Amino acid sequence: MKTQVAIIGAGPSGLLLGQLLHKAGISNIIVERQSAEYVLGRIRAGVLEQGMVDLLREAGVSQRMEAEGLPHSGFELAFDGRREHIDLKGLTGGQGVMIYGQTEVTRDLMGAREASGAITIYQADNVRPHGMKSAEPYLTFEKDGVAQRIDCDYIAGCDGYHGVARQSIPADTLKVFERVYPFGWLGILADTPPVSDELVYARHERGFALCSMRSPTRTRYYVQVSAEEKVEDWPDERFWDELKSRLPAELAERMVTGPSIEKSIAPLRSFVVEPMQYGRLFLVGDAAHIVPPTGAKGLNLAASDVSTLYNILRKVYTEGRSDLLEKYSAICLRRIWKAERFSWWMTSMLHRFPDSDAFSQRIQHTELDYFVSSEAGRKTLAENYVGLPYESIEDA
Repeated sequence: MKTQVAIIGAGPSGLLLGQLLHKAGISNIIVERQSAEYVLGRIRAGVLEQGMVDLLREAGVSQRMEAEGLPHSGFELAFDGRREHIDLKGLTGGQGVMIYGQTEVTRDLMGAREASGAITIYQADNVRPHGMKSAEPYLTFEKDGVAQRIDCDYIAGCDGYHGVARQSIPADTLKVFERVYPFGWLGILADTPPVSDELVYARHERGFALCSMRSPTRTRYYVQVSAEEKVEDWPDERFWDELKSRLPAELAERMVTGPSIEKSIAPLRSFVVEPMQYGRLFLVGDAAHIVPPTGAKGLNLAASDVSTLYNILRKVYTEGRSDLLEKYSAICLRRIWKAERFSWWMTSMLHRFPDSDAFSQRIQHTELDYFVSSEAGRKTLAENYVGLPYESIEDA
């Protein structure tokens, strides 16, 4: 097989890149080690920045999002029994976010790819990129026990933190930046109405909590737990009691509870590798960076990587601008580190750290109080939450 761009990974970043390239007339093949059903079964993020919403529109896959997604113009911070509203649109000149689950984004992109006739190979074993430093890179893999090869011009590694793309780059060429947090998020999905029309981020002496949603009838709630906790130790009743204890009384009183339809614990870490490219192999999304879910930046950062790579490749194929290829990593990393900073800051400000002394706790509380009491502070929160502008590919 031969194509212009070989994409490793059929998650939302790989599918979105493939869709954008296809619309631009750039041929691509996606290779995924899991089944399509497995990929769709992942329960992940649901807050889309304005930039990602616009990118999905550009890709021609926004119809269902526009019809079923929930536009949000603000969110709440709850602490000390207070509820402080952050007016995103008012503070950013009209920008907001869209509540639309990652599973639904993936479903829409899968449908568009199937309709386009572009090739996606699922359940591919032993996927390996080769010749990344040459002018003729290629992928090898096995499908149903038969060895296969894809010759291409470029390879996009959209296969996540545990994927083969980053692992195929010599370790001594990568610089790793990492912070592992001593806690995780215990999350449940339930068919109950949301307790609030907007997301609520709560800081409490017992730990962080988040009230989110997927639709007017489906909710996603989280509570901070220690890194050693097990899901099986958290029956639904215990979860609901703990969540209510961390929320302002008026929210706790009106919360509708019900049986969970999914329950899991997500560890929290910050992770970045530099550079994000090796010859003609480009790392995209979780293959190159992880952020704590506080602030909802993970999927959105992957989308900005996709936008950068897509726009560079479009210039390469239509204008011969091969000089832009070597700028990919620097362009992406500027925005990534700003999002890493915001996610780290939100995590540090809203969570209870096990080794935190009384002085640190008071500083943490005072910083939160300062930001919500200041117009400049609220604006900083808002402009980071809706997402900083995508970097220009010409300015690196």
